[in-house]
Amino acid sequence: MDLKRIQESLRRENLDGWLFFDHHVRDALAYRVLGVTPAGHVSRRWYYYIPADGEPRGLVHRIESKMLDAVPGEKILYSSWREQWNGLAKLLLGAKRVAMQYSPRCAVPYVAMVDAGTVELIREFGVIVETSAELIQEFEASLTEEQFQSHLDAGRIVDGVCAGAFRFIAEGLSSGVDENTVRDWVRSEFNRNGLYTDSGPIVAVNAHAGDPHYDPAPATNAPIKPGDFVLLDMWAKLDKPGAVYYDITWTGYCGDPPERVRRVFEIVRDARDKAVEAVVSAVAAGREIRGFEVDDAAREHIRAAGYGDRFVHRTGHSIGEEVHGSGANMDNLETHDERRIVPGALFSVEPGIYLEDFGVRSEVNVYVGTGKAGTTGEVQRELVRIVA
Repeated sequence: MDLKRIQESLRRENLDGWLFFDHHVRDALAYRVLGVTPAGHVSRRWYYYIPADGEPRGLVHRIESKMLDAVPGEKILYSSWREQWNGLAKLLLGAKRVAMQYSPRCAVPYVAMVDAGTVELIREFGVIVETSAELIQEFEASLTEEQFQSHLDAGRIVDGVCAGAFRFIAEGLSSGVDENTVRDWVRSEFNRNGLYTDSGPIVAVNAHAGDPHYDPAPATNAPIKPGDFVLLDMWAKLDKPGAVYYDITWTGYCGDPPERVRRVFEIVRDARDKAVEAVVSAVAAGREIRGFEVDDAAREHIRAAGYGDRFVHRTGHSIGEEVHGSGANMDNLETHDERRIVPGALFSVEPGIYLEDFGVRSEVNVYVGTGKAGTTGEVQRELVRIVA
């Protein structure tokens, strides 16, 4: 736990402290920020309060009294609910505004880990509960140099596998190839190259590409033939602790794409580029930019082209050790994400247009460094022509 950095962040946000709470390991964020590994069962509630100034203190059940031994400060013991409430009063003495893993209206579900009843209990002590969403970004969404390098290393492999997958399809057009065969080929290439993924990839043909979360399965498996549209969405990371994901989507056509398909691809591509440029220009100018602004940049372009109702998801998501991370999302549709895009942030930009007979999504990864930002891997400029 980086106590000094946490307290500096609290003072900057004008918060009196940060209250952590868990029961049955519901809040993985708390353990990662505090640097605590649960020892055995977490069958009783624990609390840990870090004030903006001064020594932290904790509240633990007598049955699990060693739960917070790894972090500094006095630990108050409780057994009964009355002792628990009295202990909380001691923890929060003098506090008026504290952060918790809470999100008003669940606008940011990735940090909404604390149940409503616990928030109500803290408020009964006269304490205002604020969201920890901005704080979490600093400790979860700002990559170390080693993490960023792991992302780049994975990216070079994934880009190669993606290009290879299109070649694999082309080679199989005459003899027969289908979605599941391509999916299995990608998975085997990931394994062969030391990559890990929790799911996927998405291999979607024609109308299946019009479903943003299509998942190839035996019951839906479709052949890939000349004249077909193909979408490949794949994500993976190095198979080692602390590694960070790389997540891309490319599209291609088996033969010469019709003008309608080419036009939809170009609209999505240009919307992607407008979103990336919004980030790049803001960072270069030293101007703060927030997640919803990036979504607006892509969405306005697609809306102006007449496909606004066909862009049915956010523009992008935070990327970390999990493919959907806890940092700011590029979102002004599913939520109004007002979180800042902080230095060290990594996220996807992936606008899409989804129609009845095909769908286009173009996904790149963007990293924000010190004074500059940019994409981290190959960027698709034209539809891939899949020809034998």
